Amino acid sequence: MSTFFPRKWAIDRRTLLGTSSIAVAGAAIAPLLPAQAKAQSDLTSATAAKAGHHKPRVKSVIFLHMVGGHSHLDMFEYKPVLQQRNGEKMPDELWEGLRLAFVREQPNLLGSPFSFKKHGESGLELSELLPELGEVADELTMIKSLQTDQFNHAPAQLLFHTGFGQFGRPSLGSWTSYGLGSDNSDLPSFVVMNTGSVAGAGNSMWGSGFLPTVHQGVEFRTTGEPVLYLSNPPGISRRRRQNILQSINELNDLHLREVGDPEIATRISQYELAFRMQKAVPELMDYSQEPAYIHELYGTNPGKKSFANNCLLARRLVERGVRFVQLNDQGWDTHGDIQAGLPPKCRQTDRPIAALIKDLKARGLLDETLIVFGAEFGRTPILQGGNKKRAGRDHHKDAFTVWLAGGGIKKGFVYGKTDELGFNVVENPMHVNDFHATILYLLGLDHKQLTYPYQGRDFRLTNIAGEVARDLLA
Repeated sequence: MSTFFPRKWAIDRRTLLGTSSIAVAGAAIAPLLPAQAKAQSDLTSATAAKAGHHKPRVKSVIFLHMVGGHSHLDMFEYKPVLQQRNGEKMPDELWEGLRLAFVREQPNLLGSPFSFKKHGESGLELSELLPELGEVADELTMIKSLQTDQFNHAPAQLLFHTGFGQFGRPSLGSWTSYGLGSDNSDLPSFVVMNTGSVAGAGNSMWGSGFLPTVHQGVEFRTTGEPVLYLSNPPGISRRRRQNILQSINELNDLHLREVGDPEIATRISQYELAFRMQKAVPELMDYSQEPAYIHELYGTNPGKKSFANNCLLARRLVERGVRFVQLNDQGWDTHGDIQAGLPPKCRQTDRPIAALIKDLKARGLLDETLIVFGAEFGRTPILQGGNKKRAGRDHHKDAFTVWLAGGGIKKGFVYGKTDELGFNVVENPMHVNDFHATILYLLGLDHKQLTYPYQGRDFRLTNIAGEVARDLLA
């Protein structure tokens, strides 16, 4: 610089960038000042905890998605008539006009090969595959009348999480983060953990769509680096990383002042959050120090990847103020051989899910947490394939079961009812839009008021539909 200018004219980088920007932009910057102010305001408030539209029933959500669609008829829906008519041809009136993902010829009815029994004071019926969940049956609200519009995995998963069957919309967790922020400034407001490869909609199930990307789910891993690219490269100290971050954020701040783009504010916020996470995440993920009885309760094995480990981490996350935790577990797409495929999946999940409920209750956290167990659709009450010994079930969108546990809902309660074959809903139908509206309501959010302006109109999670299922509220 001194080669071209007298020493007294030397200026620092920040001044040079700032003054040159002014010289280029000139008076054009003035109209951008409101946008700049809004972007800076968004930066300040994007992830800060904020009040909802009404008094909340719960503070956080743990959303358990059984990717592929669990067989509710073999886990939660005992149908004596279906058992009696096992092997009969599916009734003509049900088959006529029916579209299924794989079955093309009129099939036979398929009763469950598993026995059911009642549990707890509520007498909730559960399959023999779920003995541990039976111990906490009185904490559950079963929704046996959920319906969706999609019968293929990717669009159904998108609808289940974003309220829309195509890519590009924000997920439920992102809407929750946008509406409520986080109670912990050192961790993301929305965390995702996966077991197995999540096919179908993939990371769009926790994407932020058109919302600021600060609200998208952050994927945590239980083996290797907990969060990819979070740790410092070899030879880079924490102090040096802080200096680098400060310089980058100064440049981003200059750009933000010029153009007022809220995504720049998001970038600054995320860099700062990542730096704070470098201290917070290792402590969070080190659950080896949990007492022995907790590891026994969940069936956890520190250092290995498992759904049980993720359930324990979910408790540790909500304990630290994380707003929305999503656990995705792959392997529930039972098109064939339910008797061989379903029991091991239930063994992997039954114990840790029951442990999560017990653990949260013992810590006084269950009343302020909502646990959601569900999938993108259910399974048919008919046989897929001709081999009865290796019977499977196709996708079923018109009637399936999910359940809730935690604060603000009736306990040991069944909402909705299907016909005697478990095929169609005959009482209290609940669309996915209604499901989302109810979850948001429990969090203190009005689904009709939780909107975001995009492409000339206000969008919301429930689109133009959705009603809160008040009959299941406590």
